Amino acid sequence: ILAAAKERGQLVFLEGLKSCLDLLFGEEEHVPPHISLFDFVRVSLTPADGDSWKGPVLLVDDLSVLLSLGAAPVAVLDFIHYCRVSVCCQLKGNVVVLVHSNEDSEDEENELVVNSLCHHSDLILWAEGLATGFCKDVHGQVRLSLRQAAEQDLVQIYQYKIQDRNVTFFARGLSAAVL
Repeated sequence: ILAAAKERGQLVFLEGLKSCLDLLFGEEEHVPPHISLFDFVRVSLTPADGDSWKGPVLLVDDLSVLLSLGAAPVAVLDFIHYCRVSVCCQLKGNVVVLVHSNEDSEDEENELVVNSLCHHSDLILWAEGLATGFCKDVHGQVRLSLRQAAEQDLVQIYQYKIQDRNVTFFARGLSAAVL
């Protein structure tokens, strides 16, 4: 699916880590690194003459890498804020961000970024292992939290099983092993 979208010009793949090193450790010292990275993304999302993006989606995989490279949490959050303004408000698209989190984590900077992103997100998809441990028929669960203005979040939990080139989702307690 992604290869076909790339061939039709619907997908632009940005080698973020490769470009990120140049941007974060480049020679332009008067421009903050997160601004340079945002400019790189913004220019890459600008449609060519005559073309127009209809609801572009910016996938950031994996935001934790910026923290690992030494970026401050505030700079990482600024970068995402700029991307959201550009993609969501100006281009009428969406931003999807992957971050890794662990309840036992002692990485305060990462947890600050995760908590801030959760606070500013409309939809949170949280994948995790089973609380009961390993099971051959259920590999984990996904919690979807849909933020609703002035109301309590709508939370749905599904379990999943990873198969060859596929993932099967089902309601809790309805795996093939149980039925």
